[in-house]
Order: sequence, then C-alpha cells, then structure tokens
Amino acid sequence: MRSFSIVLAAASLLTAPLTRADTVGCVTTAWKLVGANHKICVEAFHDAKVPGVTCHVSQARTGGVAGSLGLAQDPSQFSLACRQTGPISLPAKLPESETVFSEDTSVLFKETRVLRLWDKANNTLVYLAVSRKLIDGAPANSLSTVPVMPWGSR
Repeated sequence: MRSFSIVLAAASLLTAPLTRADTVGCVTTAWKLVGANHKICVEAFHDAKVPGVTCHVSQARTGGVAGSLGLAQDPSQFSLACRQTGPISLPAKLPESETVFSEDTSVLFKETRVLRLWDKANNTLVYLAVSRKLIDGAPANSLSTVPVMPWGSR
C-alpha cells in the first residue's frame, strides 16, 4: 500500500496543477557584505483542490553573491503549518496522496515539496513537506494536520 501511495504521489505531480505561493515576508538571519543577506522567508498557499485550507511554509534562503544570482543551494531547513481558514469542501474523489505545492531550492535537483494525505479514519487532512535532496540518508520533513470540521454555521 505504501509503494502504491508513492506512485500516486509521483503521478499526481505530473498531472495536478500546483499552487503558487504568495510571499508573506522575510527576516534576515545573517548580514552579508556582498550580495543578499541570508534570510528565512514565509510563503502562504491555498490547497487548490480543498477550499478552506491555507498552508504557510518557512524556508531558509542563502544570500551572498551566489544567492543574489540564483545559483546558491538553499539548505533543507523549513517548517510547515496548515490550518482551516474557511469551510472545507472535499472533492468527491480525493486522492489518498497528492502533491499540492513544489518549489525549487537550488539550480539542480533540489526542491521542497508539500504532499496532502487523506487520513479517512480520523477525518483529517495531513500535509507533509519534504526535501527532495537526501540529508544523511533521510529527507528533511515537516508535518501539519487539519481536521475536517464544521465552519461557522455549516
């Protein structure tokens, strides 16, 4: 079942329209004499297939000359928080696992990906952020859950 979920996630990456994130803001973490400063940026995105869910992801951004030119490899350091921000409307056929957001974090072969998993037994949406580049044999990851609950008078 697990390998099937992985195949579904990979297939959904090819077919699903990925959500674009809006930058909420950035905070400088280290000043650089030349080029952009090192920073942590927070972005917000909505789950395109599940209205009523908003996720925020924070990611480290490498500065310096390489960072300014877009050639730096950002570290695999991120955090994820997803919340119900309106009435949740689940589609009739919600995939068990699906990529909902993807962002490159280096020029070559490194990205942060957010997958949505459906925990039907607990009526909960699970959002998992993973780095596509392995760190010491295990990918960096962060997890957030959103229980599907009534909203307002609904």
